[in-house]
Amino acid sequence: MNFNNLNQLYRSVIMDHYKNPRNKGVIEEGTMTVDMNNPTCGDAIRLTLDVQDGIVKDAKFDGEGCSISLSSASMMTEAIKGNSIEHALGMSEEFSKMMLGEDYEIPEEYGDIEALSGVSQFPARIKCATLTWKALEKGVKESGQ
Repeated sequence: MNFNNLNQLYRSVIMDHYKNPRNKGVIEEGTMTVDMNNPTCGDAIRLTLDVQDGIVKDAKFDGEGCSISLSSASMMTEAIKGNSIEHALGMSEEFSKMMLGEDYEIPEEYGDIEALSGVSQFPARIKCATLTWKALEKGVKESGQ
């Protein structure tokens, strides 16, 4: 597959997550709720997780923002469900490396996340893509999970 086809595929995956978000909503009985925003562009996300015995049983997000931030939130919640908090934080670390243009390892189990790899070429959009991931890190740190 050539670069243009791959670029188009990634763009369509991002738009699919934006138009048909997975896990949109709020977990009323969630064990972790984090609100974060990106004042630069106005993205605002609420991430709610149900964590039991160190495992993310459910993950949802709500908020408003650009296609990059909302697609990233959709992809992230899909990827972390069923995984341990430690594994989710490892995913976040690899995602950050990808956004910074560093060597990263994104296994297939992470789902569609790699579709956001092109964002690293647009420094102003990196905060959009990492917003929900930063919310995850903040929530884990604050909750002591």
